[in-house]
Amino acid sequence: MPVAAPALTGIEIAVVVVAIIAFIAAARIAEPFLVPLVAGILLSYTLRPLVSLLERARLPRLLAASMVMFALLAAVSASLFAIAGEFNDAVATLPAAARRLRHVAADLGRSPAGPVTNMKAAAAELDRAAAEATGKTARAEPATTNATAQVQSWIAEQTGRVGIIVVQLFMAGLLTFFLLAAGDTFRRKMARLAGESLVRRRVTVEVMNEIDAQIQRYMATLLVINVLIAVLTWAALSLVGLPNAGVWGVATGVLHVIPYAGTLVAAVAVGAAALADSGNVVDALLAMGVVVLIAETIGLLFATWLQGRTARMNAVATFVGVMFFGWLWGAWGLLLGMPILAVLKTISDRVEAMRPLREFLGN
Repeated sequence: MPVAAPALTGIEIAVVVVAIIAFIAAARIAEPFLVPLVAGILLSYTLRPLVSLLERARLPRLLAASMVMFALLAAVSASLFAIAGEFNDAVATLPAAARRLRHVAADLGRSPAGPVTNMKAAAAELDRAAAEATGKTARAEPATTNATAQVQSWIAEQTGRVGIIVVQLFMAGLLTFFLLAAGDTFRRKMARLAGESLVRRRVTVEVMNEIDAQIQRYMATLLVINVLIAVLTWAALSLVGLPNAGVWGVATGVLHVIPYAGTLVAAVAVGAAALADSGNVVDALLAMGVVVLIAETIGLLFATWLQGRTARMNAVATFVGVMFFGWLWGAWGLLLGMPILAVLKTISDRVEAMRPLREFLGN
C-alpha cells in the first residue's frame, strides 16, 4: 500500500526543484566516490543469492563471501586467458594495420573528388577566412607533426583513464566483498531507520526485497544477452573471414553492456580492423553490418522485451534516463543507468510522493 503524502504547495515544489538541481550538481562532482559505491552495491545485490546458498550449506558468511568473490575473479581471469592468444595476435598486427589504413587514407586523399580532399580544401578556406577577418597571416603547420602529437596525447589520456577505471573497479570489488560479508546488517538498519511505524517498516522491507529481485533479474538478463551477442558475433565474424574473430566477439559482448554507445564503438573498431586487414571498404562495411545486426536484433528485440517484463518500464523513459546518467557520469553512467532506474521505479511504486516519477517511468 503506497505511503500517503500531502499535496505540495508552489513554494515546496520550487524548493524540491532547487534540491534536485543541487543533488545533480553534487552527483556530478562526487563521481569518483559515487561510481564505485553504486557499482559495488549493485554487484553485491547480484551475488547475494550465491552467498546465501553457501551459507545455507553451513559455511560461515565471511568464508562464503570470500569464495564467491574468488570465483568471480577466477571466471574473469579464465575468460581473459582464453582470448589472450588472439589478443596478442591482434596487437602484433597493429603496425601493419596502421600502415594499411594510412595507405587507404592516402588513396582517398589523392582522389580528385574524394571526401578527404574536399574536407581539406574546406578547412583551408575556413582558415584563410579566419586569418583575413582577424588581420593575421594563416600559418601552416606540419600535418604529420600535428597528427603525431594528437595521437600521443590521446594515448596518454586513455592510459590515465584506464588507470582510474582499474582503481574504481578495485574499490567496487572491495565494497562488494564487505557488503556480502555483512549479510542482512544494513537491511535491518534501514528497516529501523524507516521509523517506529510497522507500516513504514513493512513498506521499507518490501521495497528492499523488490530491489533485490529487480537487480538480480536485470543482471541475469544482461549476462545472457551479452554472452549470446559475443558468441554469435564471434561465429559471424569468423564466417566473413576477419582475423582474431574471438577477440572482436568478446569485445562486442563486453561493450554492449554500455547501452546504445557500446554497439557503435564495437562496430567502428571491427570495421577499422576489417579495413586494415583487407584494404577493402566493402569488407569493412560488411563486418560493421554484422556487428550492428546481431547487437541490435538481440538488444532491441529480445533484450527490450525481456527487460521490459522484468523492470516494467517504458522504452522512451529508459532511453532518456540512461542518456541522463551518461551525461552525468560518462560511460559509467551508461552502464549503471538502467539498474539505477529500475531501483527508482521500485521505490516510486510504493511511495506516493514519488508519483510523478512513477508515471514517467511506468510502462
